Amino acid sequence: MTHSNERYANVHSIETLGAFDGPGIRYVLFLQGCPFQCQYCHNRDTWSTKKNKLMTVSDVLEDYSKYQKFYKKGGLTVSGGEPLLQLDFLIDLFKEAKHRGIHTCLDTSAACYDPRKNERFLELIQYTDLILLDIKHIDDDKHKILTGSSNHQVLDFARYLDEVNQKMIVRHVLVPTLTDDENDLRKLRSFLDTLTNIVGIDVLPYHQKGIVKWQQLGLKYPLKDILEPTELQVKKAELILKDKYVFHK
Repeated sequence: MTHSNERYANVHSIETLGAFDGPGIRYVLFLQGCPFQCQYCHNRDTWSTKKNKLMTVSDVLEDYSKYQKFYKKGGLTVSGGEPLLQLDFLIDLFKEAKHRGIHTCLDTSAACYDPRKNERFLELIQYTDLILLDIKHIDDDKHKILTGSSNHQVLDFARYLDEVNQKMIVRHVLVPTLTDDENDLRKLRSFLDTLTNIVGIDVLPYHQKGIVKWQQLGLKYPLKDILEPTELQVKKAELILKDKYVFHK
């Protein structure tokens, strides 16, 4: 039941049996809108902030409860788009979810992190069990080419999460010729070595499944000639980023 004073979220879509967005089987809420414009984005239709489906906290958790029996070792993940665009809703949702004993996970690229809002971010973190942080590129110039934006706020958010001891898994999408340069991967590893709150590092192989969405929107896909990485390329990146890494307990 929706209460009149509840905030609405602009929702893109929902996945009821998500297996790749946090531990266990999860209910994944994809929010609409993203400030980054990643060339390889497989959810191109999430960029716009125009209203899509509006849902309140009650709406979301009522829907969650329909599938709750599947989530015994899982929980609720909010992804996007960029969920931090709707920070106030996130706080309300995670607060109520924790009140109900639900494991909460945030999947973000920190595209709109602003340290002036740290008080609000700290409130969110109180109700967040795990953060999946996407670091697209360690090199700022290459990050700008890849996403249309700087990576400064992303790295600042990673440092902030470390300061407040928030558990996180770092994710890096491996795109041949764009994000797989060995020197860049070593720089990323050096940055990760400065953090003490990381519980996992995931190398996500770039895939071409998003091309169809660009085509459906009548848009030209920027990376149509880029191949998916080989198993060897993925293993090489994993070795650089994860070998002998000291993970947070």
